[in-house]
Amino acid sequence: MVRSLWTAASGMKAQQTNVDTIANNLSNVNTVGYKTTTAEFKSLLYQTLQSETTSANGENKPTGAQVGMGVRNSAITTVFSQGNLNASTSDTAFAIDGEGFFAVMGKDGDTYYTRNGNFTISEGVDGLTLCTTDGLPVLDSEGNAIVFGEELVASKITVTKDGEFCYPDENNNPQSLGMRMGVFQFNNPGGLEKTDGSLYLVTAASGPAMNEDTDPNLQRSSVVQGYLEGSNVQVVDEMVNLITAQRAYEFSSKAITASDEMMQQANNLRR
Repeated sequence: MVRSLWTAASGMKAQQTNVDTIANNLSNVNTVGYKTTTAEFKSLLYQTLQSETTSANGENKPTGAQVGMGVRNSAITTVFSQGNLNASTSDTAFAIDGEGFFAVMGKDGDTYYTRNGNFTISEGVDGLTLCTTDGLPVLDSEGNAIVFGEELVASKITVTKDGEFCYPDENNNPQSLGMRMGVFQFNNPGGLEKTDGSLYLVTAASGPAMNEDTDPNLQRSSVVQGYLEGSNVQVVDEMVNLITAQRAYEFSSKAITASDEMMQQANNLRR
């Protein structure tokens, strides 16, 4: 009966993690570029009560008797499916239609990757810098910060689906500025390390970033100006998962109550 207490307790802990994951998804339903996460579970060690070779009478038997010791969270995986593209009034709003990621330079000097294309123009000593709302510079295909000349009007800068920056000439015809927005892919995006601000960091599990501009083997993504990628959270699915997790939590709680009542009755047998 003590085994059942710890087994049920492990179920409650696992479902609490599940509820936390679902709550995080629902809270980020309106976060630009957010990717939903799912909690996965695995069973713990099994305790062998009786071997499959002999029965209590010494006779051979085909199956044994094992009892599980509970459950634990094995991973929280990210689902990188495409979110809906929502129109934006900002000229520096960009969405990726495909498997690519934007690259930004973090405050620590490391390169981070994101699907959040809600960028802005910041005026600095070097010119007009394309950056995130947190002030992190956006990188081009060569890994350099995207900086425009101060003589340019930010609202007139356009971006092609290939990420090429253009500016109109005297005849109002778009001309290339010689810069291309960096778009990168990963062999295993699920292995990226999640940080705050919808940013991801490269790990050994994700593999190195692959530049779409220089790798001919990659299927190129499309950069869409004037749109933002919404989160891929499905509210209905998350609500169903929340109900399921809550019921599983209640069942584990009832198992603890049942074990406690059985232990109480066993103690009362002495009286």
